Amino acid sequence: MSECSDVIIIGGGVIGCAAAYYLRKSGVSVTVLEKSPHIGNGGSGRNGGGVRQSGRDVRELPLAMYAVEHMWPFLSEELGVNVEYHKEGNLRLGKTEKHLEILQGLTDRAAACGLGVSMLTRDEVREINPYLSEEVIGASWCPTDGHANPLKTTLGYYKKAREAGARFITEENVLAIRKIKGRARQVVTERTVYEGEHIILAAGYESRAIAGTVGIDIPMSHVLIEALVTEAQPPMFAQMLGTADADFYGHQTEHGSFVFGGDSGFEAVNKDNGHMVTSSITASCTCRGILKYIPKLAHAKIVRTWAGYEDVSYDGVPVISPVDEVPGLILACAFTGHGFGIAPVVGMLLAQLAREEKPSLDLSEFRYDRFKPVI
Repeated sequence: MSECSDVIIIGGGVIGCAAAYYLRKSGVSVTVLEKSPHIGNGGSGRNGGGVRQSGRDVRELPLAMYAVEHMWPFLSEELGVNVEYHKEGNLRLGKTEKHLEILQGLTDRAAACGLGVSMLTRDEVREINPYLSEEVIGASWCPTDGHANPLKTTLGYYKKAREAGARFITEENVLAIRKIKGRARQVVTERTVYEGEHIILAAGYESRAIAGTVGIDIPMSHVLIEALVTEAQPPMFAQMLGTADADFYGHQTEHGSFVFGGDSGFEAVNKDNGHMVTSSITASCTCRGILKYIPKLAHAKIVRTWAGYEDVSYDGVPVISPVDEVPGLILACAFTGHGFGIAPVVGMLLAQLAREEKPSLDLSEFRYDRFKPVI
């Protein structure tokens, strides 16, 4: 089989799978290389599934708003998979006056960009969600936010891209990108060399080291996030929840279970098979935080916990950009835990960049060279 394609995508997460689908939809040949044995085994399979516009940096808002209006409502039908998308709103909760100050600032900035988001009083919050504790004294409310199933979404894009002819190769560890006559042309792995007219680098935190092989640095770090899922509960509420401190988020799934995420401050344990798992200490810390917001879940049993790393950008927004110094290379990384909700539109935009078309939305705020010092 030929190791040449029009586009080589490094990373088989939701961003890489979405880009592969939109490229194949327009007839472009694609090979996707994934280090793990499984598609979506990184952040795409380890996040809380939020599809939100509120609480974002205003630079991301045009992408998030476009995805919510034009893509998420139709994605299950397009992919032939129920991605469990629900647009039931997002409550971002506050328990102190400082929290309310943070939420007010986020609300004001988002509203100035045209997003329908407002602040709620203590009583107004409970009219929407009566299960919240008395500690909650206010919240921001965005009724067009929601949530979806990240694994089903990722695998839906994967399945549809494969049906359209995209080639996926798992357990393929990328060592370097190689330039030919000044242009990014080859991807070197432990087993072989792949070649394409364009290379999309969407490998999470590992993108930094891979980009470094052609002299490009993306200032980002990797931060541990942890999640847990409960046994199925009776239907309680449909909103996505978050907090002013961004220390907790979650929602109830179609199945009835709750998926919650948070940060306990503990490190994950990396088992011999490469999977990151949390400990009983970590889960207990997360649960104590959750119960301060939703005390009715005190007796809900935890089915499992898991952990993963966010690729956190230095300035809090992703890098979605071609690279002037290395023609042919397109970066899609440093999503800072915000990538899932904008994955459909990012996949579409990456496909446009790889076809050398003008992107449908302005990507100037996400250029890789914004970190360069001004001389």
